[in-house]
Amino acid sequence: MPTFTMARPDDALALTWEAMARAPLTLGAEKVPIALARGRVLAIDIRSPGPIPEFRRSTVDGFALRAADTGAGKTLPVAGEIPMGVYRTQALPPGMAIKIHTGGHVPDEADAVIMVERTTELSNGQIRLDEGLAPGDNVIQIAEDVQPGSVVISAGAVLREQEIAGLASLGISNATVRRRPRVALISSGDELVPVESATRPGQIRGSNAPMLAALVTANGGEPLDMGILPDRAGAFAEAAASAKASADVIVFMAGSSMSDRDYTAETITAMGTPGILVHGIAFRPGKPTIFAVCDGIPVFGLPGNPNSALVTARRFLGPTLWRMLGVPPPPPRYVSATLAEAVQSPSSLEHWIPAALFDQDGLRMARPIITKSNLIFGLVRADGLFCVPIGVGGLPAGAQVQVQVEYFD
Repeated sequence: MPTFTMARPDDALALTWEAMARAPLTLGAEKVPIALARGRVLAIDIRSPGPIPEFRRSTVDGFALRAADTGAGKTLPVAGEIPMGVYRTQALPPGMAIKIHTGGHVPDEADAVIMVERTTELSNGQIRLDEGLAPGDNVIQIAEDVQPGSVVISAGAVLREQEIAGLASLGISNATVRRRPRVALISSGDELVPVESATRPGQIRGSNAPMLAALVTANGGEPLDMGILPDRAGAFAEAAASAKASADVIVFMAGSSMSDRDYTAETITAMGTPGILVHGIAFRPGKPTIFAVCDGIPVFGLPGNPNSALVTARRFLGPTLWRMLGVPPPPPRYVSATLAEAVQSPSSLEHWIPAALFDQDGLRMARPIITKSNLIFGLVRADGLFCVPIGVGGLPAGAQVQVQVEYFD
């Protein structure tokens, strides 16, 4: 079994992904209602069965007519109105206009639409025009948006509201998406009790499982809460076997350090090959993290302290889930800020520090929140995290930092 190391964070993740690639997991696909498909990864190309739009449409409320009949001061008789939802087949006589609404069908003989605001309706059933038009003005042409048979949404797209609208416009009510990776979350500790339980002195509620379940869901996965294990080697082995049979990723929360009651490393070693790849990374908070792949299943051993577990999971577990789905993770969002106070950091570690953002004298400022790794409300009060990279022994007040904010809005 590998001994405790200090691998660079990116190296640890690369080793894990390389081992996963040697025994790639096939997630398969499933159909979900499009109203529930936001954030899901499309499994197949979507081709348009026909042109979009299927008929010429007006972009304004006004009058459909021939551009050649227009000009400032000209008058035209109005040949009625085209109601919404009606496809007009009756020919529009030359030298006439017809009332039309935004999105309505433009008759074949008309090649332009004049806005109602650029006309005056006369008492004799005619309109007077304020301007001339060119062919195509205020008209959406057939197939202007999409050509028939073309790929409109490619496999691998992460569905947003606009893609869901596109699917709906094609009559697709269920999206074929990649199955979400199932992530087994295994908590451990004799001191832990379920969230809904009352506590006695010496006990704490298990906050890591719901916390990481939310993170897994936000990163395209499906969390499986495997419950809280007592600090017994046999309980770890049983939970590992159950998780391996039902999950695509396994996350042990706590038990990754080096005390006599920490069984995660021992359990992972017995779970399959190649087993533990890295135990210990140059990372704060979360130095004792375990990276492993067991018979094709990525396995993480995270620290039990909530801050450490959350920051570590964001850095390593989230990107791994997106990789399993076959797409890059959403790019991190950063806010540039001026550091309000100096921070110290071990130069040997990649150090992520929570910060509160505020404005001062027209500047965006970041105040470091120095908190212990087992206290969760430091992160609750934070607006983001900034990184002091390996090789940097701290930052002075006034330094510019990039505060990662996407998990905090």
